[in-house]
Amino acid sequence: MSEDLTRLARQIGFLVETDKAKSVFRQSYLADSSRKENDAEHMWHLALCVLVLGEYADPPVDLVRVLKMVLIHDIVEIDAGDTYIYDEVARATQAEREGRAADRLYGLLPPDQEAELREIWEEFEARVTAESRFAAAVDRLQPVLLNVAGEGRAWLEHAMSADRVRAVNSKVAEGAPVLWDYLSALLDEAVSRGWLSD
Repeated sequence: MSEDLTRLARQIGFLVETDKAKSVFRQSYLADSSRKENDAEHMWHLALCVLVLGEYADPPVDLVRVLKMVLIHDIVEIDAGDTYIYDEVARATQAEREGRAADRLYGLLPPDQEAELREIWEEFEARVTAESRFAAAVDRLQPVLLNVAGEGRAWLEHAMSADRVRAVNSKVAEGAPVLWDYLSALLDEAVSRGWLSD
């Protein structure tokens, strides 16, 4: 097989493998509460959030780089599984599990693309750039939006408190203070409606 065809075969293999993200279900329900969201839906929805809410990034960011982050950041969950953000026990092993998954999954690609996507994934995880902080802000905002639209179904199932949700999602303020203010108001509303304990 020629070098070009070998490259293409690796790229296609990666694309077929990452289709498995459609089978990784999260704790968040869809806005209509009919079922839980899967990782592919989550990543697509985050990309749309970035396009629509990009003007609220503070400081301004390279939206193309942020889009790359949100489209690939949860691919590792194909191997590592979804780690519920409020599950402290599972979070203790999350970095190690996801690191192994990144080795395998990004390793399916040709070396140049493996290096690029791995670097973007690591940047997202480190949250030290303006782009990664905004990507993380949108990643935290989106499940809150779904919870509010679904009348707090996932929060009620896990007996979540407003204080806990605020603490875990406070990183939104680092990448988009305006979105944090909006999220905070949503949490106040969720408490008033009984979807979160005070």
